[in-house]
Amino acid sequence: WAWDAGEASSTNTAGSITSTVRVNPLAGVSIVSYTSPNNSSNQTVGHGLGVKPKLIIVKNINSSFNWDIYHSSLGFNASLIFTTATTRSGAFGAEPTSTLFTTTNLYTHSGTDSYIAYLFAEVEGFSKFGSYTGNGSSDGPFVWCGFRPRWVMIKRTDTIANWKMFDTARDTY
Repeated sequence: WAWDAGEASSTNTAGSITSTVRVNPLAGVSIVSYTSPNNSSNQTVGHGLGVKPKLIIVKNINSSFNWDIYHSSLGFNASLIFTTATTRSGAFGAEPTSTLFTTTNLYTHSGTDSYIAYLFAEVEGFSKFGSYTGNGSSDGPFVWCGFRPRWVMIKRTDTIANWKMFDTARDTY
């Protein structure tokens, strides 16, 4: 899977940490790289989307720390991790805005390590982010996206379960 995040990178100085962004606002995708300032206080990073992201995935590329995942349905104080079912607090210091997301020490910034962040915003008819509660039925609940999705990613949050991804190329039903 690949997302078109634009053709050129640019420097973004909107936050307290200068970042390099590759952004495609029409697709609601921004790829951000930044280096931690070796500071224990919360920091902000510019993302260039122009709208508040619904999903942020951050990875320290210098260490084996977890991927920290912000999802708008959980809020900033309950981030997901790819490898567990539990949520944890502390990875994001505030709700993201139309220009910035907030990092916290030892989660989304540490020492002078480098990070990569993938940010996604809703684009009507193209992408949708949300949550639902299962109903125990083999049919499950109906989730309206406003369009027929070609790619779906799901994470159960109440028990240890793998992330599930479906796309129309492999799952044609």
